[in-house]
Amino acid sequence: MFKNISPLGLLKNAIVGGFLMAFSISAFGQNNQAAYKQQDLPVAARVTDLLNRMTLEEKVGQLSTLLGWEMYEKTGDGAEASEAFKEAVQERNIGMLWATLRADPWTQKTLETGLQPKQAAIATNAMQRYVVENTRLGIPMLLAEECPHGHMAIGTTVFPTSIGQASTWNPELIQEMASVIALEARLQGGHIGYGPVLDLAREPRWSRVEETYGEDPYLNGQMGIAMVKGFQGESIASGVNVISTLKHFTAYGVPEGGHNGTSVSVGERELHQSYLPPFKDAVQAGALSVMTAYNSIDGIPCTSNGYLLNNVLRDDWGFDGFVVSDLGSISGLKGSHHVAATLEDAAQLAINAGVDSDLGGYGFDENLYAAIQSGKVDLDILDQAVARVLRLKFEMGLFENPYVDPELAAQKVRSLAHIALARRVAKESLVLLKNENATLPLSKKLDKIAVIGPNADNIYNQLGDYTAPQANSNVVTVLEGIQNKVGEHVQVDYIKGCAIRDTTQSQIEEAAALAAKADVAVVVLGGSSARDFDTEYEETAAAKVSETAEGELVSDMESGEGFDRMTLEMLGDQIKLLKAIHATGTPVVLVTIKGRPLNLNWADENIPAILNAWYPGQEGGNAIADVLFGDYNPAGRLSISVPRSVGQLPVYYNYKNPKRHDYVEGSAAPLYAFGHGLSYSEFEYSDLNIVTEGSAQDAKVIVSFSVSNTSEVDGEEVVQLYIKDLVSSTVRPLMELKRFDKVNIPAGKQEAIQFELTSEDLQVLDSQMNQLVEPGAFKILVGRSSSDIRLEGDFQLN
Repeated sequence: MFKNISPLGLLKNAIVGGFLMAFSISAFGQNNQAAYKQQDLPVAARVTDLLNRMTLEEKVGQLSTLLGWEMYEKTGDGAEASEAFKEAVQERNIGMLWATLRADPWTQKTLETGLQPKQAAIATNAMQRYVVENTRLGIPMLLAEECPHGHMAIGTTVFPTSIGQASTWNPELIQEMASVIALEARLQGGHIGYGPVLDLAREPRWSRVEETYGEDPYLNGQMGIAMVKGFQGESIASGVNVISTLKHFTAYGVPEGGHNGTSVSVGERELHQSYLPPFKDAVQAGALSVMTAYNSIDGIPCTSNGYLLNNVLRDDWGFDGFVVSDLGSISGLKGSHHVAATLEDAAQLAINAGVDSDLGGYGFDENLYAAIQSGKVDLDILDQAVARVLRLKFEMGLFENPYVDPELAAQKVRSLAHIALARRVAKESLVLLKNENATLPLSKKLDKIAVIGPNADNIYNQLGDYTAPQANSNVVTVLEGIQNKVGEHVQVDYIKGCAIRDTTQSQIEEAAALAAKADVAVVVLGGSSARDFDTEYEETAAAKVSETAEGELVSDMESGEGFDRMTLEMLGDQIKLLKAIHATGTPVVLVTIKGRPLNLNWADENIPAILNAWYPGQEGGNAIADVLFGDYNPAGRLSISVPRSVGQLPVYYNYKNPKRHDYVEGSAAPLYAFGHGLSYSEFEYSDLNIVTEGSAQDAKVIVSFSVSNTSEVDGEEVVQLYIKDLVSSTVRPLMELKRFDKVNIPAGKQEAIQFELTSEDLQVLDSQMNQLVEPGAFKILVGRSSSDIRLEGDFQLN
């Protein structure tokens, strides 16, 4: 690694900040303390003073974010900084770590070798103390942690994955959840939470659908705003909040053929109309960090796309945080995209395009140093990047208080209140897809219940990707949830029946025999993102899909980063198992736990009740039992369409005109549409009224209507408002979600609903890429889903 700085480099550093050196010396003389250490000075002044004191090597090091799980050593009940950490600090001047507290098969950190919350706080304190006390300038570290559905660390609260979070259609609840995730990460010494993932998921074969909020720009944006506000709170200096890092910038969720990280073919208009708006919403909500995507767009890798990172993100949107590369994506400019001949060139492309931080620590480092020494990167560009990182360290208060309280971590991480919140989010995420003849809710006075399936009693198949190992007692499976619900008064029998993929140990006949003796069979099928310690991984942590040797059991994992699919069929003997149980004549309830839409055609035709759970998290079993037995009236709605066949792909509700016609083999419509979800209540819509004010460029459209609960069961209804631009200068979507609300309506009662639209909701990008509202006719569509519209009305703008 590089260790020495040339006299020329030192001279350049002196010139860059020379005019402020006098200020620094003056401030130091006033109170015998460097200006950057004076808390009462403006942050900008402190940043400038510190920059002027730093060597070129120290500046380059601040931009390196190394893998963190090798940076501590356990010592009994505590932990200390490792020799690898000390070496990285002294020889590479590193400024950040990533995934220090992460535990999973990739990191080889287990419940035994990883850290519990109190130990985690002790470990991060030890690292901060070493940096503060053993480096020339004492600059504290920023520690970034994976936080998409809980802090990815041992002993934390595990919430539903993002596709389930979006299925709640409840941003206020998601903001509350995000604040809990932030608290748990911050109490253990984390400062940055990676999340939310704002990629539109319009390619269900893609392995990372579970990490997204689905297919719609507006819903994604609302969820992104909620996560940013929950993560960052009122101030990142609060001691309980973290910086939010938006992922992945941008259009990552529609790779060709579903291949993770490959090229994307998206026109500029579609980029600005669909893929960028969720990021813009989150940036305007205050997000302080953005991560680049692995993919290229129209031939330009996102990690070297200056138009996206500078023109759009910073100039147009006013983003003032820092941009971090995804793991290995800087070196990927050479090794994957082949747009750089050397690693030095790759570093040059990335930093000149606006990347401020190198996740992994091997993209910038000596390569960036060499690029600066050779004149390929100006010192002003380097200083700008370093300043963005330092500013957040100052604003977070790390120079004054870099440490956390291990006792608080022990007390508050995974508290009873947090567990209760995980159950609530899980309940609201459940989507009742079908309920023929009121099969659900089940009676608690049944004699025998058969619980069957590979996902009925498997904790890791229930938690999703980006989850750390958790003690078995921390997770409630579906079997346990049902047992908790009915107690000892009902006989609950269980058999696995089959695995997700492996077919060598299926127990189909035994499962059918068990079902035949029961009053009802709850069959829990689907997929898995559960990693195991035999899986091989890419440098980026994506799993490698490999052949299994003859005689070896096949892993359940068929989803999660790197596990892209050719089909959407349920794998292994799952459908064979379901058919055998159905053939017994016992009523069947199908529960699906999975990370992406799967083929449910046969189940939809034959099974009376289907409950979609995605990956519901640690309280999923209790939440599913709450819905199955009627203690919670389901109100989840799909945030992604469920196709009938991969031959239909892409399938999403807001495709562009003209309307699609059916295929020779069948319908072009999805099996279950965006926004779909049933309830134990019945709702009727009436009294639509549309009032417009102002002109097209300054319009206000007030839409009001009534929703009645005509059943005898209290329930929540997710009311959805869509618009359609009837005539426009460029081709527009068939319909677009613009407002929604989750409304609790008691049995027999009526609620008045009102939404207000503005010109921003009605804008179009014209043929010259001007964003404006064109005068003309629009249609309002209000309903229960994108395919279940109950009220329609037109309005005109002049």
